[in-house]
Amino acid sequence: MEKHFFTVKEIVLITGVTARTLHFYDKIDLLKPNRLSNNGYRAYSREDLESLRTILFLKEMDISLKDISDIMQLSKSEQRQILKLHYQRLLVKQQRLGAIITALEDYVSGKDIFKLDIFNSSPILPLQEQYTREAKMVFGETDKYKEYEKNIEKLSDKEKENLYDEFGNNMEKIFKKLAEQIHKLPSSKDIQKLIVEWKSYLEQTMTCDTEILKCIAYTYKSDKRWKDYINQFSDGDLSEFVYQAIMHYCKTSR
Repeated sequence: MEKHFFTVKEIVLITGVTARTLHFYDKIDLLKPNRLSNNGYRAYSREDLESLRTILFLKEMDISLKDISDIMQLSKSEQRQILKLHYQRLLVKQQRLGAIITALEDYVSGKDIFKLDIFNSSPILPLQEQYTREAKMVFGETDKYKEYEKNIEKLSDKEKENLYDEFGNNMEKIFKKLAEQIHKLPSSKDIQKLIVEWKSYLEQTMTCDTEILKCIAYTYKSDKRWKDYINQFSDGDLSEFVYQAIMHYCKTSR
């Protein structure tokens, strides 16, 4: 004889959902059994089973139970229209998730957080923009920073991007060179030669006098973000070493 109704236990065996889930769906009026048996047990029809499969499908598509409840009241044609819109949202989420995974891979492989594009699709400002605004608040009233801003404003967006990338690569390169020679005195000729090279990268956009160099040196030493960034290139306290090397340069270059 053809079976028309299923018990909770049978639905659990067919679909893999738990009895607790079925009871919850009943409680929130998402999926109510077609009828109750004489002894008070839930009995689900084949149509109920088909509705449950649709609910499970929609839930797997990352749709909330509240939205699923609304969707279940629609015709198949209307459901497909809603799901087309949901598909577009999932594509955006997929792109966002891909960017997050890429940024995480870059970070754990050693890439500086300053170079990550993690906030590009977020209301949070990109890190480079955050640092630029922070620098303006700290140094904005100095003549040297105004000179820097004036020079930067002359560049196109692409030129700015290339400049920032080149600057980041040059800083990484110079800090690695300094880390290789951390056993030497900060005042040694070899170290001072590297400080001159470091200064030349800064002066691609502004003239650096001893005062601005001292400010940068102090930032390297006192700002935890810069300390962490610089010290990643050495087992020793590279940020302190660079600070001392810059201060010696400022003292002797007058």
